[in-house]
Amino acid sequence: MPGRISRRDIDEVRARVNIADVIGDYVTLKTGGVGSLKGLCPFHDERSPSFNVRLPPINRYHCFGCGEGGDVFEFLVKMDQVSFQEAVERLAARVGIELHYEEGGGPSSDHGNRARLLAANKAAEEFFRSQLATPEAQLGRDFLGGRGFDRAAADRFGVGFAPRSFSALGDALKGQGFTQAELIEAGLLSTNDRGNAYDRFRGRLVWPIRDVTGQTVGFGARKLLSDDDDKGPKYLNTPETPIYRKSQVLYGLDLARRAIASGKQVVVVEGYTDVMACHLAGVATAIATCGTALTVEHIKVIRRVLGDSEGTELAGRGEVIFTFDPDEAGQRAASRAFAEEQRFTAQTFVAIAPEGLDPCDLRLNRGEDAVRTLITMRRPMFEFMIKRRLAGHDLETVEGRSAALRASAPVVADIRDPALKDGYVRSLAGWLGLDPVDVGRAVKSAARATPKTDERRPAGDISRGAAPEQPPARPSAGLMDLPTDPATRGERDALMAVLQHPDPVGEELLQRLSEVRFTNATLGVVRDGIAVSLPADAAFVDRVAEAVPAEFASLVRQLAVAPIPTRPDRLAAYCESVVADLVVRDLLRRRGELVGAMQRAQSEGDRARWESLSRQSAELEMERRRLRRE
Repeated sequence: MPGRISRRDIDEVRARVNIADVIGDYVTLKTGGVGSLKGLCPFHDERSPSFNVRLPPINRYHCFGCGEGGDVFEFLVKMDQVSFQEAVERLAARVGIELHYEEGGGPSSDHGNRARLLAANKAAEEFFRSQLATPEAQLGRDFLGGRGFDRAAADRFGVGFAPRSFSALGDALKGQGFTQAELIEAGLLSTNDRGNAYDRFRGRLVWPIRDVTGQTVGFGARKLLSDDDDKGPKYLNTPETPIYRKSQVLYGLDLARRAIASGKQVVVVEGYTDVMACHLAGVATAIATCGTALTVEHIKVIRRVLGDSEGTELAGRGEVIFTFDPDEAGQRAASRAFAEEQRFTAQTFVAIAPEGLDPCDLRLNRGEDAVRTLITMRRPMFEFMIKRRLAGHDLETVEGRSAALRASAPVVADIRDPALKDGYVRSLAGWLGLDPVDVGRAVKSAARATPKTDERRPAGDISRGAAPEQPPARPSAGLMDLPTDPATRGERDALMAVLQHPDPVGEELLQRLSEVRFTNATLGVVRDGIAVSLPADAAFVDRVAEAVPAEFASLVRQLAVAPIPTRPDRLAAYCESVVADLVVRDLLRRRGELVGAMQRAQSEGDRARWESLSRQSAELEMERRRLRRE
């Protein structure tokens, strides 16, 4: 069994890793306040960002929509389905920390696990790339050259060649220490009916498919031989594995991610060579699906990277551009994309090259300027779909125009934005030569006639109009559930300061806070958790979350990441002040109670008790003045 990583090393890795750098590989983050970033949650579908990330020294995340939260280790465990120990080992390697293991053990066994499968894919990529220079790969080099790609382009995108052998890859990787079981689990080997293993990719050009962090998780392979010599499909991909899920992976996203986030644009093309052509032509935001239609999971990934969210100043300013072949298959792809169009907040467009050319052919035949022009000359998705409906009718006849109106009105009726819908009513009237009032009437009629979502779509279908995935209900003890009265706000802000920045608060105030009587009972539970978890260190928040009852743990984590309302240069002073204010408020409460008790003692003639209470009151007043620095 693997040994446990020492607690000191775990704390050092946690302190050395910037959580925003890790989460930024998966989510586009924007400034969300002092020491805080925000973005679309990777754990549930949402249209407005509720996912908060606190920068060091807090180094935690929390989603106020679904309740997920934790430190950088927990993020990787949940995001990549790895064990805690694997998460620590990955991050330690990232920042160059040598780990020490207790009980005489060593690193966790990675037989069959994610790290081992990733290593196998990386080794396979190196093997395929080395094979592209062999004489046997001349057919592959000819194919690339015929598509306008030189060796530098192949190297840039990691293109390789799989020999025709049934065992070349397997033998090479077994020689590096990988087992047959691991290679089968990674999708690099297949098995026949008798259980014999053989190389899955043979006699093909091979493209590495990488996740958003740049790790190779699978491959796409293009047939080069005749059907007699290779009876497989034109494109063969890695099967579903623990690290490769084609409904979530997008080819080229590792290369395009930063350009997409900064340019607020993504171009969705149909193939690997189209992605290559676009990038080489300067369209650095191009990506493609891997042998499947665009899915809801793909859209979630795109929206997170694009930062496509409602309720921000950037809402609706992003662009999603689809390129389609003009043939029947391309038109079906366009219809599928249109079915998911309203899952985006960003504006959606369609770009179709002339003469049936895809981006790769366009670059080859007309040059790189033509590829850039294709994207520049994009058309809005709604306009494209409406004109596609109109194209099937003879607009020179009354009957044809009437039929065209009936066919296109449902498209306009399905537009959610009222201003956009009114604009397309006028545009459709112009294209048909009809009165806008008549077209508007037809659109309203189409809207009334359209069945409800659950009546026109079988259960589980994800077509247009489907409600976005609903996040789990918030726990009963949540930050958003707290009252907004001044007393509760003061207690909340003080706890946020203590959990996030205990050092400037100071040991004395931390101790004094544990004695403060809270008006909000829920926050009082957190106060008690803090009291039993001192002193504050790197694991302080985790100890507090463990100390409180389970239903309050989420609130602790929310308080530990919620943005603090002050400027960075005033952060230390603010944290000390907000806790001191709460302590002073409690001192005033206690002094008020003493004054009442003194009045009763005086009325009863109890001089000794009155003097004792008076001294206590004076001490509290001196304490108040000291804290106020009066």
